[in-house]
Amino acid sequence: MRSSPSTVAWLSPLAALAALNLFLADVRDGLGPFLGVFLQEKGWGPAEIGLVMTLGGLVGMAATMPMGALVDASRAKRAIIVIGSAAILAASLTILAIPHFATVALAQAVNGVAAAALLPAIAGLTLGLVGPGGFDHQLGRNEAFNHAGNILAAVLAGVLGWWFGLPAVFALLGAMALLGALSVLAIPADAIDHEAARGAVASPAGEGKARESIGRLLREPALVTAAITFGLFHLGNAAMLPLFGQAMVATAGADPSALTATTVVVAQGTMIPMALVAAWLGARRGYRLVLLLALAALPIRGVVAAAAVHYGAFWALIPVQMLDGVGAGLLGVATPGLVARILAGSGRFNLGLGFAMTAQGIGASLSTLLGGMVAQQLGYSSAFLVLGAVALLAAGAYVIGGCPGGTEPGRPGTAPDVKPAAA
Repeated sequence: MRSSPSTVAWLSPLAALAALNLFLADVRDGLGPFLGVFLQEKGWGPAEIGLVMTLGGLVGMAATMPMGALVDASRAKRAIIVIGSAAILAASLTILAIPHFATVALAQAVNGVAAAALLPAIAGLTLGLVGPGGFDHQLGRNEAFNHAGNILAAVLAGVLGWWFGLPAVFALLGAMALLGALSVLAIPADAIDHEAARGAVASPAGEGKARESIGRLLREPALVTAAITFGLFHLGNAAMLPLFGQAMVATAGADPSALTATTVVVAQGTMIPMALVAAWLGARRGYRLVLLLALAALPIRGVVAAAAVHYGAFWALIPVQMLDGVGAGLLGVATPGLVARILAGSGRFNLGLGFAMTAQGIGASLSTLLGGMVAQQLGYSSAFLVLGAVALLAAGAYVIGGCPGGTEPGRPGTAPDVKPAAA
């Protein structure tokens, strides 16, 4: 990690990074689960909500690899985070003002593109601050603060929504975006090692930094297997939380703001220890076990959610969202951690992470469409069973692909057939 004795900051770089993850948690996903409930209050049906979220997500998904390549090439990672946050805020305010199909679809597309830049920018910023040796540990810290930020935002959104209605959620998003921008600007520019941030090493001939060709990188079997697994997980997982909120509002008459906030708090509270466990396991044993545990949680969650809706068991909200916390908490650390291990030395870490995010985006976008259509045709319980069953496909793809889990404990490592070439 670089430092400069002339740089005086009101926060240390890692403290500012923690604050960034805390505040950006409410910004990175835009309105998140509150969007479905907001549109439901405006008279939208489940299939229409699923479609507009899918259309926006697919546009954003197309931007993930270009955004990863931009982060690899750019030395303005802090500016990327500030601009991306501002774009998400503007798009969300547009949804509030004009909740019509075309406007919401366009705003969701803007959200998707901006979010596609934020994740690799934060991951690259982290790698540039701590280097590969401290990356696993810092990933756990990042995710823990991110989930704590989601809890803070959900509690505040629930209280504000109860008092002032769902539009208050939009105001909270703006406050979090401002605090996130101040946090990232508190990280000194000269504290970031931009070569480390893209996963580069010196070339053997000493002629510059290693940079793997894009075509070769995207044909790396371990990376392809990991991306397919991530994509299938999100196909089953992404729609569960918004659908569960919609189902409870529709069947139990629950207050939408309070219910959605409760689901988020339970899930995010579980994700905090799961993120720390994932980082601990990843640093010592690789990410194979982490991924398998995440995949195992999804079908169990689907069955419990289906039973909860069928029998009107409101108390089942707790185990349903705790299982969400197990799966998503583990995968949130495993995704950048595993990609960093597979591509160590390639100089294309953020591009590779963008590739994995593209697969995740495809899965998440199709998840809302799949869940909404099944819910409308067969009911919410059937939708949860279908979404949970997708995890079996993900596990099958992972096993068939050889279960890539990183290298031996304690070092980043490289995939067997990735040989860095001079830029």
